[in-house]
Amino acid sequence: MTEAPALRPAAGRGPGLERCHASRLSVEDGALVLRARGRTRRVPVGDGGVARAVFVDAAPADAGRDDPGRPDAWGEVRLQDRDGAQVARIPLGDWLPEAPALPERAVQGEQLLERTGVAGLLKAAGVPLHVARDRNDPRAGSGKGGVSLGPGPAFPLWYWCVRGVAGTLWFSAFTVVVFSDTVPGRLVLLLALTALCGPVARLVLRAWTRLRAGRRRVTVLERVTPDPAPGSGATVRFLRDTEVRVQDRDLVLRDLGGQEYWFPRTGAHAVTRLVKVLDGTGRPVGAELRGPGEQVRAVFPWDLWFGGADGADGWSRLCGAPGLAVSERRLGGKRTWPKGPVLGTGLLPRTGRDARRMARFPGTAAGVSSTAVMAFGNLFSVIQGVRVADTAPGPAAVAVAAGALGLVLQAVPYAVHELRGRLVLDRTAAERTTNEEARR
Repeated sequence: MTEAPALRPAAGRGPGLERCHASRLSVEDGALVLRARGRTRRVPVGDGGVARAVFVDAAPADAGRDDPGRPDAWGEVRLQDRDGAQVARIPLGDWLPEAPALPERAVQGEQLLERTGVAGLLKAAGVPLHVARDRNDPRAGSGKGGVSLGPGPAFPLWYWCVRGVAGTLWFSAFTVVVFSDTVPGRLVLLLALTALCGPVARLVLRAWTRLRAGRRRVTVLERVTPDPAPGSGATVRFLRDTEVRVQDRDLVLRDLGGQEYWFPRTGAHAVTRLVKVLDGTGRPVGAELRGPGEQVRAVFPWDLWFGGADGADGWSRLCGAPGLAVSERRLGGKRTWPKGPVLGTGLLPRTGRDARRMARFPGTAAGVSSTAVMAFGNLFSVIQGVRVADTAPGPAAVAVAAGALGLVLQAVPYAVHELRGRLVLDRTAAERTTNEEARR
């Protein structure tokens, strides 16, 4: 059984890498088959199932708001039966590998269908595809009902369950404590232990992510790392973490934040061409990775990737990847490169602070708010433990210890990440080499 055509999910990092490795949407035995995080969902095609598809190529009503990650920001394909009832929907932004690196709706229309592979997928399934430019188009239907054929959440279900149950119990206890004149020691103990669940669950998630990453097995045919030119500003972190992997079925670009962009090497939406771009004088300025319709999927600035002493070797190994046709093109006049937003131009952050933010362990959609709430919860545990120390010394001591431990479990990883970045990883490679030579 061949995997192509199969859709690859949007780039992920940390626990989200699980989706890149395992989540696929394909056509098998007359059905659309979604595999994601150990579960399989089949949506039949034909009688009693999907009879047609409508791509709603329209921005949401709040498209001007800067809120990346919304499921409908890139549009969706609605799968309908013969009567027009919605059977399922495909959120296109969830199946565009480079979506996190691009402005919302930077790619639209038929180009978006080709890049994601949805056009080829539906063609292979024998499902006719229509395009609606307006959400009120009668063909689009109401948009309600049916299952979502997305790759699933970045965080595992167990993590959400732990945080959800602990958060509910903590808020209930917090409400009673705030509005009560006398506080039982057992309630303070419950408050402290549920507050501690957040930091502990996050550390367990880190360990779980590392363990799962160590168990993954992929066949890597070629691995190319950057060899930047002197003065490019490349940092130790950039040289350590950024790479291109040519795997048996995918070509993967990894950035210094640990985020991986997976592109298929076979099928209608595969990346098939590598184009070396020259300026008017014949000097190489970069390379382009192209997919269907000559669309540029990713770029490699030459000085950053192949400008060093061993850059020619990395370029030749990338050119030798099976299935990639290599060619050249020359820029004319005063044309700039690359044209428009594209993956690959921001792989080296402008400042160390930006790099540390990119490389930080990913948080939930709540972002900084989630961390602030956890810190407040643990601090509140310490305060309440001191408050009931006279009436319930045992629970009070446990509450103070649990609150302090929770604060430490949040502060230490953050401090280590920041110090290591400032002192080692976010220094330029040339600066570190100079310091090492001076110490000798």
